[in-house]
Amino acid sequence: MNIDRILELISAYITAYGLKVVGAFIIFAVGRWGAKLLSKLVNKAMAKARVDKTLVTFSENLSYTLLLVFVVIAAATTAGVPTTSFIAVLGAASLAVGLALQGSLANFAAGVLMIIFKPMTVGDVVEIGGVKGTVKEIQIFNTVMDTADNVRAIIPNAKVTGDNIKNYTANGTRRVDLVIGVSYDDDLKKTKEVIEGVLAADRRVLKEPASTVAVSELADSSVNFVVRPWVKSEDYWDIYFGVTQKVKEALDENGISIPYPQRDVHMVNAEAS
Repeated sequence: MNIDRILELISAYITAYGLKVVGAFIIFAVGRWGAKLLSKLVNKAMAKARVDKTLVTFSENLSYTLLLVFVVIAAATTAGVPTTSFIAVLGAASLAVGLALQGSLANFAAGVLMIIFKPMTVGDVVEIGGVKGTVKEIQIFNTVMDTADNVRAIIPNAKVTGDNIKNYTANGTRRVDLVIGVSYDDDLKKTKEVIEGVLAADRRVLKEPASTVAVSELADSSVNFVVRPWVKSEDYWDIYFGVTQKVKEALDENGISIPYPQRDVHMVNAEAS
């Protein structure tokens, strides 16, 4: 093959595909710029709506990647590259990956819903699926918690949204439930006044809603009072332990006893027949 024939073939290829290649390059360059611009707009819109930063960053990257895939396919089609089989392979691969990662995708979807609807936030004390602790992180796939004894618990988000969530912090206040038993021989009116005095003296006990001090049960060995002060969520355990101790000390000072279970045993001697 002589040089003239080679030049003729090159000229023919350039004539046939040159404009297509240039067009594909322009589509890719403009499309890539547009994908970056749109992803930045998504970022700004979500940030303006005060969406969680984790979801904002993930959504920006995901939108850019998806747009770039469409740009590449459009550029390849313009250049004359057959994309039908490529799209079929891409679809089959996406289906296979989706089936393999269906658990992870469920966790991802649950994480997105949690970030949007905010059933809890970082720092809340919650109970999920029998695990109670403080929320440290809400990630796309998992929720990270620290229990009261400082054990790190990592719970898949699909389990979080699929189970009951008890949020002990969300309302800002909590009721402390105590049961105090006194002797049947003690003055119930005086006992109630002593307990109410202990609650009134503690500034952490809220005035509204009002505390409840009432006889709840005539038990086997004691008359039981329910003591239910309302406190701020962060003061719950301090009040729980502190009021228990102060009530015991106040009852002792006023001669009111807290009985403990007793049982009388009667021995019967019988003569052998």
